[in-house]
Amino acid sequence: MVIKVAINGYGTIGKRVADAVDAQDDMEIVGVTKTRPAFGCDLAVRKGYPIYCTYDDSDKIAAFASAGYECHGGLTDLLEVADIVIDCSPGKVGASNLDKYQSAGVKWIFQGGEKHAMTGMSYTSSANHAENLNADGTRVVSCNTTGLSRTLVPLYNHCGKLSVECTMIRRAADPGDSSKGPINAIKPVLKVPSHHGPDVMTVKPEISINSMAVAVPTTIMHVHVIVAQLPDGHGLTTESVIDMWSKQPRIILMDGGETGITTTAEVMEYARDIGRKWGDLHEIFVWRDGVKLEGNTLYYFQAIHQESDVIPENVDAIRALMGTESDWLASVAKTDQSIAKYNNIL
Repeated sequence: MVIKVAINGYGTIGKRVADAVDAQDDMEIVGVTKTRPAFGCDLAVRKGYPIYCTYDDSDKIAAFASAGYECHGGLTDLLEVADIVIDCSPGKVGASNLDKYQSAGVKWIFQGGEKHAMTGMSYTSSANHAENLNADGTRVVSCNTTGLSRTLVPLYNHCGKLSVECTMIRRAADPGDSSKGPINAIKPVLKVPSHHGPDVMTVKPEISINSMAVAVPTTIMHVHVIVAQLPDGHGLTTESVIDMWSKQPRIILMDGGETGITTTAEVMEYARDIGRKWGDLHEIFVWRDGVKLEGNTLYYFQAIHQESDVIPENVDAIRALMGTESDWLASVAKTDQSIAKYNNIL
């Protein structure tokens, strides 16, 4: 079975998801949407992805032809040829889109900018792949929630109980976004707790977690400062925690003192050095020498590439909703191997 995938919103996340889907031998891109003929259309043409208009308005559709692009129709036309749609449109427009997807009878995946209450389901591969099997739709949680899940879920699975406090040091904007962000300031998120930690509980409600956040004048990564309280009798050491994470997919552990990778700038330089497309890092980066277990209290730092850690999760979520792979580890292995091969070919 080849799953026909539509991408609604071909921007920072959408273009990455499209390529990740295109890399899979059990999926194909049947079209991507743009609101107007603008930045990104040329990339879609080079990739061979059919372009559709986000709207069904005939004048908006005609504008693509006037700009020299072939437009295959509006969103309704795209949904007619799709099995599932990945919604990568700007946050907080999801409710109106959801009605369209349900009316068209296609499955749907939203991103973390939408609320869990709207979708009723959320997803990370490591936390709840099985619960999402054959569902009508879901939400791939945010980059921060995805990163927290990757390191906290294996801890919870070992301990059976976990209480976490996390401080999120957030990038102010994506690298390509020049319209917002503190320029010379540190901006606390005054809603306490921030949504990031509690959002983990939409995929793993058994983990007790709270978070606070500050935005800082950088664009390349987020950093998490995590303090986790483990139960008595956990049987772990600093070394065994590191060993546990080393056996998990999509986690990279490195010693900052040995490698010289002590900042997020160097983490992203590492991603570029190993030839990652767009310099992306799908994995969560954990500093091995920043991990310390003292009694029942575990301290560690991790870095999150906000543009890319959710990309492979969207692919795994497709297989969950379509019911084509029930084993999350098998899906993750297939996804990651296909993306790596695809990137080397390109």
